[in-house]
Amino acid sequence: MNETTPTTEDRARAVFAARADLYVTSAAHTDPQVLSRLVEIAQPQPGWRVLDVATGTGHTAFAFAPYVESVVAIDLTPEMLVRAQGLAEDMGVVNVRFKLDDIHELPFDDETFDDEVYDLVTCRRAAHHFSDIQEAIDEMVRMLKPGGMLLIDDRSVPEDKFVDSVMNRLDWLHDESHVRQYRPSEWQQMLEAAGCSIVVSEQYIKHRPLSSLTDHVAAEKVSQIHGILHSLSVEEQQKLALVEIDGEQYSNHWYITVAARKSLE
Repeated sequence: MNETTPTTEDRARAVFAARADLYVTSAAHTDPQVLSRLVEIAQPQPGWRVLDVATGTGHTAFAFAPYVESVVAIDLTPEMLVRAQGLAEDMGVVNVRFKLDDIHELPFDDETFDDEVYDLVTCRRAAHHFSDIQEAIDEMVRMLKPGGMLLIDDRSVPEDKFVDSVMNRLDWLHDESHVRQYRPSEWQQMLEAAGCSIVVSEQYIKHRPLSSLTDHVAAEKVSQIHGILHSLSVEEQQKLALVEIDGEQYSNHWYITVAARKSLE
């Protein structure tokens, strides 16, 4: 009997089903500084309709909900949406609707995903899991009204071959549903290919403990993560800002926020 090879989406469902509770209170995903910056960039308006793609436990959707008419928040992992719905009820949020959907396989008979429906499409800390990033971007842009904004916030890498290679390898060991963290130049190319013009592109760095890569990870992969870091030269350690603080290793993690507008034509 032949076993079906799991897809990237299958692996993502498995990983996030197991870790769903963690994302309810995750410091990275609830980061008020980042969420407030996204709201500041988008300048949401009371009549807007917003789509939040790969919402996870809903933190980005909740950040925009007070400022807009409605938010549709989709994710492919049922367990994440259960936690998101619970948070919405606890917070008294009534204008966010959660749907179980994958950006790569949206149902054509659902008017939720018609062309030119949304004023703003957001996608935070998820794009590095997408199996076909250009297809996902194209779908998000398709649903934007002309002149609407696509707002992405995600893990990234600088324009450096070594950092690109090692950070992507480490993130895959942390989470096998990881596909790729993209450089700013790649984001520009992909968004322009989708018919958008970039209006904001901001990189930022978080100096994070090694435990952010090793917690809730199988021992074999934790060993591989340690092996990679121990093998680095002094110069390579400096590129990652790899240091020991109070007995724990810390290193840089790169992120990017990109806002792009869909053409008016």
